[in-house]
Amino acid sequence: MTKMVHSHIAAALCAIGLAALIPLTGCATSASRAQAQLDTKKARSHLELGIDHLQNGRVALGLRDLLMAESFDPKNARIQFALAQAYTRKGRVDDAEKHLLRVIELYPPYHDARLMLSILYIHSERYEEAIAQTSVLLADPTFPGPWRALTNQGWAQFRLGLILEARRDLELSLEYNRKYWPTLLNLGILEAQEGHRLEAIGLFAEMIELDPRPSAQAEANYHLAELYVSIGQRERAVDHLVTAVSQAPGGPWGKKSEEYLKLLR
Repeated sequence: MTKMVHSHIAAALCAIGLAALIPLTGCATSASRAQAQLDTKKARSHLELGIDHLQNGRVALGLRDLLMAESFDPKNARIQFALAQAYTRKGRVDDAEKHLLRVIELYPPYHDARLMLSILYIHSERYEEAIAQTSVLLADPTFPGPWRALTNQGWAQFRLGLILEARRDLELSLEYNRKYWPTLLNLGILEAQEGHRLEAIGLFAEMIELDPRPSAQAEANYHLAELYVSIGQRERAVDHLVTAVSQAPGGPWGKKSEEYLKLLR
């Protein structure tokens, strides 16, 4: 996790006369330092518990501990990021955005926060704002995963109708990392829309070979079915739809595939 940076204002407080309210020498007493250390320890403990709850699907319990951690250390960027993750899993997008912006306020180079914020904006169809975040990441030479930002940026551009820019960034993403399956999926969708069927089929097939999560495979198989129908290969299309249903029977792409199967049979 990215190291966090805090602002310290103790010296400024001493300079404006708060020492007059404290009968001991100096602005910070040994008791206040001890309390601060205790609060930091409590915050770390609740943060670790909260993360463990999130990792094991106990979102409500995780959120409770993370809020406790925040109460002890409100300027901890890592806690703010974990809260954003918890609220995202709860479907509370506005709260997630608030905490991600707080992370960036506390520590602007927090890469994962900017990347997550770009994804949140894409899901909210706020594509220009997504691009604003990915642009910051791509301008930072210390960002370790430029293909991730390029993929998000390319998709946002695609949704804005900027096809040339989208293809450029998605292809550049593949140059960085050919095994990052979201890029293959997004570029496949772009090429399919542009009528480049064989290119799209190749990209979806390559993506499936990487064995991503079942819901992503189901989506790729659905798109392959559409492409095979468009070139008159209904039997191959049916095979891909059957596969999609088996991969994500309760998911949106499984359900769409099931509906499509009814039309083809």
